[in-house]
Amino acid sequence: MLDHIVSPIPTPDYDWQAADAAHHLHPFSDHKSLHQGRVRIITGGEGVYLTDDAGHRILDGMAGLWCVAVGYGRQELVDAATRQMQTLPFYNTFFKTATRPVIALADRLTAMAPGDLNHAFFASSGSEAVDTALRMARTYWITRGKPGKRIILGREYGYHGSTTLGAAAGGMVDMHRQGAVLPDFAHVMPPYWYGYGGQMSPEEFGLYAAKQIEDKIREIGAKSIAAFIGEPIQGAGGVIIPPETYWPEVQRICRENDILLIADEVITGFGRTGRMFGSETFGIAPDIMTLAKAITSGYIPLSAVLVGDRVADVLINETGEFYHGFTYSGHPVACAVALANLDILESEGLAARAEAKGARLRGKLAEALGDMPIVGEIRGVGLIGAIELTADRRTRRFFERRGRVGTICRDHCFANDLVMRAVRDTMVFSPPLTITDDEMDEMVARAARAIAATQADVRSEIM
Repeated sequence: MLDHIVSPIPTPDYDWQAADAAHHLHPFSDHKSLHQGRVRIITGGEGVYLTDDAGHRILDGMAGLWCVAVGYGRQELVDAATRQMQTLPFYNTFFKTATRPVIALADRLTAMAPGDLNHAFFASSGSEAVDTALRMARTYWITRGKPGKRIILGREYGYHGSTTLGAAAGGMVDMHRQGAVLPDFAHVMPPYWYGYGGQMSPEEFGLYAAKQIEDKIREIGAKSIAAFIGEPIQGAGGVIIPPETYWPEVQRICRENDILLIADEVITGFGRTGRMFGSETFGIAPDIMTLAKAITSGYIPLSAVLVGDRVADVLINETGEFYHGFTYSGHPVACAVALANLDILESEGLAARAEAKGARLRGKLAEALGDMPIVGEIRGVGLIGAIELTADRRTRRFFERRGRVGTICRDHCFANDLVMRAVRDTMVFSPPLTITDDEMDEMVARAARAIAATQADVRSEIM
């Protein structure tokens, strides 16, 4: 047992995998299954590539967990953290105090954001940001004398974090089965045309999916609903991209029923969709927006809640004390890194370049995979996308046991030194925004090998 680790390798014979199995509980993992093998120990990163302790060079097609927008190894971010730690490593924002980095970041984010999102609250994770947004929404209605407006309306396959409030707002049934169920939450179908659209055109289905929200509001009663929360693109749900008709109709429905609209931009924020925010891509004007992940490119934990004037005016002028916050709300080092990260995003034009890069990547994937019977659809916006693996591409029929084929493909990806994530039988990707044309070609080649191997494994099931 090690009392203190002072270097990356404490002793030459230290067994990292054994120590992991003995002591480390991983997130979102079947631990018994995980430790029947040996975990892969990641030791370094540069650009879009990771290295492990066996010397493999892995192309990270997921940018960590949707977050490493500017790539690995950016010295600018290391320097920003170092300077701030030398100056002021920590102070809180309670007790009528603030620090310069948190003030500067709040000013910058609200200037960048669409609409009237003129106020910023900080936390450390997307889950905390969502919890904050939901508390704000309910506090808003309590302050306005409508405490009965408590229900949060979300969507199936929605993902809003792992804290209990966020998981209850999300539509992940496996999380609900493990205790993330609370009263005052309801869910509607997602705008998932490939899975649910039937014989409708995408445009028809977008309106149909939005109408399910309107029908649910009528069923529950608008007087009981505080907010609708939705990701512009449902990332962890399988990169579900709504038809163009969907969000304008959702926005109309929320406004007409006096329901707050919360845009969860934890994944789509900071250039992923080809605009700085997914709300800009889809024309959404939210009352509240949650941000995390690419705000620091994952280099250090930070999240933010941007609040529109309608809600902020009530919280500031009428609520009194808002009994909510975190020790690390507006951590000065995290805010300094975020400011340096925004400098990179803006100076290198990464948001604008993501649109063209994403179109090129999807085109190359279509060339390489388009004739494979297992590939039903390749979709994406900017540098976020998905490859649907289906049993019958002509009828959009899925495999009988959802998730098995995706797991097979994920393992083939990893064997080919490529990180892509499986959501059910959908392979999702979101590489760093810095990915080059040559790196995209390499990503496509590795993906094609993995999907071809998957197709060979399940050939008897494919029509």
